[in-house]
Amino acid sequence: MPRKKASGSESDRITDAEHAVMQALWDRGGAEASAQDIFESVAKRRNWSLATVKTLISRLVQKQAIATRPDGRRFLYSPLIERADYVGGESRRLVDKLFGGKAASLVAHLAETEALSEDDLSEIEALLRELKQ
Repeated sequence: MPRKKASGSESDRITDAEHAVMQALWDRGGAEASAQDIFESVAKRRNWSLATVKTLISRLVQKQAIATRPDGRRFLYSPLIERADYVGGESRRLVDKLFGGKAASLVAHLAETEALSEDDLSEIEALLRELKQ
């Protein structure tokens, strides 16, 4: 099934609750899942009913974030948005909204608030060296 890019429209944005459903699907490597499968995955972390999960699934289908396919008396769902596309869009929104579009400001903020470990700093330095090549 063709994948789509994460939408930029505010009304199509994935909420935190919907993200939990998307994560359950992404964790399956894009394999189809029933509402029950998704419920069992998110129930470990959240105190939601099956009805709540089905409502979130319905919203994600409407937003065209997941595909639905009938399978007998149930439906199977699969992600239409790649996790990397979603993360990229949300990262850009965060940097734009909180740091004026400057990723360096985000890194500086994390460093100043001691949110970065020595390992994090080493990884960032290695990434920067790699990007410069």
